[in-house]
Amino acid sequence: MTNRMSANPTGAYGPDEPLWETGRMARTFETVGVVGLGTMGAGIAEVFARSGLNVIGVEADDAALARGRGHLESSTGKVVARGRMSTQEQTALLGRISFTTSREDLAGADLVIEAIPEIMEYKRALFADLDRICKPSAVLATNTSSLSVTAIAAATSRPAQVVGMHFFNPAPVMRLVEVIGTVVIEDGLAAEVAGLARRLGKTPVTVGDRAGFVVNRLLLGYLNHACVLLESGLSSRDDIDVAMKLGLGLPMGPFTLLDLVGLDTSYEVCEVLFRESRDRRHAPAPMLRELVTAGLLGRKTGRGFYSYGEGTATVPEAGPKAAVSVAGIVGGVPEAARLLTDLDAAGFKAVVAEPSDLTPVADADVVIALSERPVIELAVRLPHPERLVGLHLVGDQVAEVASTVLTSDEAAGAVRDLVTVLGRTSVRCGDRAEFVVNALLYPYLNDAIRMLDSGYASAGDIDTAMRLGCGYPAGPFEMLDVIGLERVRDGLRALYAEYREPSFAPAPLLDQLVTAGVSGIRAYAR
Repeated sequence: MTNRMSANPTGAYGPDEPLWETGRMARTFETVGVVGLGTMGAGIAEVFARSGLNVIGVEADDAALARGRGHLESSTGKVVARGRMSTQEQTALLGRISFTTSREDLAGADLVIEAIPEIMEYKRALFADLDRICKPSAVLATNTSSLSVTAIAAATSRPAQVVGMHFFNPAPVMRLVEVIGTVVIEDGLAAEVAGLARRLGKTPVTVGDRAGFVVNRLLLGYLNHACVLLESGLSSRDDIDVAMKLGLGLPMGPFTLLDLVGLDTSYEVCEVLFRESRDRRHAPAPMLRELVTAGLLGRKTGRGFYSYGEGTATVPEAGPKAAVSVAGIVGGVPEAARLLTDLDAAGFKAVVAEPSDLTPVADADVVIALSERPVIELAVRLPHPERLVGLHLVGDQVAEVASTVLTSDEAAGAVRDLVTVLGRTSVRCGDRAEFVVNALLYPYLNDAIRMLDSGYASAGDIDTAMRLGCGYPAGPFEMLDVIGLERVRDGLRALYAEYREPSFAPAPLLDQLVTAGVSGIRAYAR
């Protein structure tokens, strides 16, 4: 086998690397085995059968097999009910799937993919057995979401023919498939599996074998960080969720998402990430551990960060009401001018001051410091420091209202009322570097830059993975180019100065790009 791993660590071929250069014909995958027919495995079997492939579904016993068949009948039945499939097509699809409790029936399969629990010992034992049963040319694939594909492959005598093929739940709906190559994968195999994913109507991204791959490695770092900020008292559960959902346009806030994923699953993925990276950012937050230990796992147990089944939603309490006759604004010219215009249109009198001279706002009922950084330094320079409140406008819908240790409840409540009048949702928080949204967003972007710099995934694949895998409106590099590299770099420096967390230090690549005057990271990544 030609060793081309130094140039292409995932074994994937670009347009200038045709498969015939390897001296062999590309495989054809016509019969596929799926081991494990739980919700995920049944969904994977459905995806293959929908594309005309013959599928052999394997379960441990008759009861589990019946449940797996039930998953498939229920899932396809819903598609029929929505008018997207006829009953004849459903019958034909199910007819392409055979059900068995014997792994020996996989002997003739071209590819076998496992979807069993995320326990390394179970997967290695299964792959050792599949290696014995399956024909020499068969490819063995794992649907693991975070475990080492290399370690699983090492349990076989054919590690070059083992690949990761990570589908997302629900598999029939989610378009993304992460194709994971190892340092020993056969040249071209990752590209062939990616081609199979496209045949299934999916969008593949080809990455190297790192814990969590792309989506879980980036997502769980962010979710775990949200838990840490909640524990620190920076902001409330509801305010953080609102800030990230409305401020960034994410499908849901971090705590709602953790409850949906399952706190036990999230905890286990964090453990896997930490064992490999030894990065404190991946060490499960104590709050997450406590909830898991208490059996509060999210939606599936009826309670996690939120309680479910009561038919009511938790709404943040309204702040105290206070009349404002004069508002002082301190901050940069564009932001201050915008807020001044909005307040004037709403009928409020406002005056503006620069941070270098606070005299114009000294007697205002409240003083609003437009900032993403701690504002206590400004407060202590005022005759009434209790009247100063930090304000960070996020997008068009959210305003973070930051109270210093001196801010009065009346002043904070008055600014929240002003924010409501201006048609924004207020997010209450403490006076910490980058407040809430940027404090969660910038380290996530930094993680993506480190991932790119490590060379195991491209900028385009990382963006695609986060958009399709998480439903984000934009990938991390698309966000970076909109925000600006220098602004993110400076924000990370402020976070590092505040928290002294090593992972908050700007990635070396980010520092270099800013120093070199590179306008956008996607232009560099090409």
